[in-house]
This record gives sequence, structure tokens and C-alpha cells, in this order.
Amino acid sequence: MAILKKDLQAVKRDIMALEKKLEKLLTAYEPAPKAKKVTKKKTVKKAKVVKKAPAKKAAVKKAATRKKSTQVTATDKILRIIKRSKKGVDVPTLKKKTGFDDKKVRNIVFRASKEGKIKKSGRGVYVGA
Repeated sequence: MAILKKDLQAVKRDIMALEKKLEKLLTAYEPAPKAKKVTKKKTVKKAKVVKKAPAKKAAVKKAATRKKSTQVTATDKILRIIKRSKKGVDVPTLKKKTGFDDKKVRNIVFRASKEGKIKKSGRGVYVGA
């Protein structure tokens, strides 16, 4: 019990010290809002400039999305292989060429066939649509 009381007293001292620091920060912060009232007019002017700035940022974002579109997804890899072949490709060949596991290849093939991107030319053989 004595140890617990000592710990509680130490915590209480820490809390008191934090309260004093908080009061100092609040007193240091109080003059700043008065200055901000004056700068609010400036921020309105800056807001007009900021409206122009997002257009530039949007151009940067478009460039970033272009970079993302250059990344080849697993679906893209499989669709390219299927569309390149004239006779069609089966799942074991797709697994060998891409290095993906069986489940991933089958899921991609199923999804692509449902979307109409590929068609079946025979049992287990797929051709680009």
C-alpha cells in the first residue's frame, strides 16, 4: 500500500508539472490570435492564390497517375499473353509464363472471361476477345 501511495504521489507531481507547462503555453499562445485576426485578411487573399495552386497540383497528380498506369498488373500480364497467341493459351502455359500460382491464374481468367475480355476456344484454352 505504501508503494502504491508513493506512485500516486509521483503521478500527481507529474500532472501538476504538466499543468504548469500547459498554462505557460496558453499564455504564450494568447497574443498570437490577435495577430491572426490581422492576417485573416491576408489568408483570404492567399485563398485566391491557393485556388490557383490546386490546378497545378492536379496536373502533378495526373502525371502521378500516368506513372501508376505504366505499372503492369497481373491481369494485364495474363491478358497480353492470351491476346498474343493466335491458337489460344491454356492455364498451365499461363502459369509457366507468368510464374503465378494456379489459383491466381484461374481467378484472373474467370474474371476476364466474365468481363468479355477473353473467350474460350476449347476446353481450358483461352483466346483474346
